Amino acid sequence: MNAIQPNQPPLQPLEPRRIPRRRRGRHSFGAVAGETTAKFVVNVVLSTAALSGFVQLLPYHLSQQTKLREVRSEVKQAEQRVKKSRADFNRSFDPGQARSVMREQSTWIDPTQRQVVWQDSGTKDDN
Repeated sequence: MNAIQPNQPPLQPLEPRRIPRRRRGRHSFGAVAGETTAKFVVNVVLSTAALSGFVQLLPYHLSQQTKLREVRSEVKQAEQRVKKSRADFNRSFDPGQARSVMREQSTWIDPTQRQVVWQDSGTKDDN
């Protein structure tokens, strides 16, 4: 544990390496102007293509929105019909309402009911 450490001379910093700098050549004004013009032309072409695509897709999008509104209204109507059909179905199989359903759907008359026949009182019988 207490081993003797060999004497080492103190470390001296090495000379910092010099990294050679690349010399940037000065771009001529014409090269910069040409590059800027090329970028501008490419951006204009891309913008024109995007705009023409948007103009072509807009009528299609509007027609799809119209169709979607029509489908939604039809779905609402179908939901109302289904709701009514479910209510009728539940009513048809309700034992408490069986007599009223039979009266509505057939000529069946409840045996506890009497049939009333109206006669016109304005006519006289000669007999």
